[in-house]
Amino acid sequence: MELLKEYNPYLSYENGELTLEGVPLKELAREFGTPLFVYSASFIKDRLRAYREAFPDALICYAVKANFNPHLVSLLAREGAGADVVSGGELYLALRSGVPPERIVYAGVGKTEREMLQALRAGILAFNVESFQELEVLSKLASKEGKVARVCVRVNPDVDPKTHPYVATGLKESKFGIDASEAKEAFRLARELPNVEPIGLHVHIGSQLLELSPYREAVLKVYELYRELKREGYNLELLDVGGGLGIKYRPEDREPTPHELAAVLNEVLTGFDGKLVLEPGRSLVGNAGLLITQVQFTKEKGGKRFAVVDAGMNDLIRPAFYGSYHHAVTLEERPERYEWEVVGPICETGDFLAKNRRLPELKRGDYLAFLSAGAYAFAMSSHYNFRPRAAELLVEKGEVRLIRRREDYEYVISPCF
Repeated sequence: MELLKEYNPYLSYENGELTLEGVPLKELAREFGTPLFVYSASFIKDRLRAYREAFPDALICYAVKANFNPHLVSLLAREGAGADVVSGGELYLALRSGVPPERIVYAGVGKTEREMLQALRAGILAFNVESFQELEVLSKLASKEGKVARVCVRVNPDVDPKTHPYVATGLKESKFGIDASEAKEAFRLARELPNVEPIGLHVHIGSQLLELSPYREAVLKVYELYRELKREGYNLELLDVGGGLGIKYRPEDREPTPHELAAVLNEVLTGFDGKLVLEPGRSLVGNAGLLITQVQFTKEKGGKRFAVVDAGMNDLIRPAFYGSYHHAVTLEERPERYEWEVVGPICETGDFLAKNRRLPELKRGDYLAFLSAGAYAFAMSSHYNFRPRAAELLVEKGEVRLIRRREDYEYVISPCF
């Protein structure tokens, strides 16, 4: 029970059944079917509140890539959050979900001209530009539109974030940003180009950071550059330090808090008089959500016990893609007894959700919940093997709301005709 509370304080066993915000999850599984994503609204609000208390003067821009359900984006917008977007689709979604354009920042290495025009016409707060060519194209488009593109230069500080290499974005060899050694040249170009206004710096070194020392190192490097540019006469106003705070996936993980991050940044940003921007995603919604799946079959093979469930790598790709761990529990409180391989129905050997996982005895029809599934779960889901995507629910104080209907076969095939 205590371990569950470490993941999400609104998650607990009551009378032997797993509940989220007081709602029995087995009832939801039976009513809405599985696979099924369920999110806690109270958890998300609490997490945003913690960021706003730790950074009272900062702009907190939710990283929409973590979970793009418009009901969640709208919930955060109503609570005062902005949006960090990386595509025209995410920009469209943020605006549709009620995020004011002046609270939107737009990063991404491959913005198309169409997407740049979309953002210029919307009047977003800033483009986080990632190349010299992007600056030139943005200047051309802004000039044609009679707009001014407000830009922050994304600096690659060459800092090892000590995370999975696929989500490390601040190393010199990564595709992201402009090398720190070329940042001043990028600012000179931005100042010379028509209809471009350089207003700040941006840095984001990666995701799922459980240690704050890399964050400190990166922000220190970029803040030194910020001060140098100010001394050279640039009228800078924004310092966007990205996101990336990690969350608890494994039972032994200890996730850093927004207040701990604030203590580190306050030490580094002495004398800072601009506007600080943060871009949390996973740390806002990751442990708000879980994925419920039902056991279809069990079998023993090669000395292993297999539980074949109805959720696969198309629903939760992180274990297959990153080798990630998601803690699993049964919806009925029972003692752990055996080691299980929890695998999905996809025709891939890599289609697994858990390996060598100690769980209770499982039988056909049992339900499992995989925790920490609020971020990069549905957002990375697919139709592989022609599998319609799962439904999503939002619960708050005992109330349940369907925020995405389960897809059917006709939905998946309809764009083809």
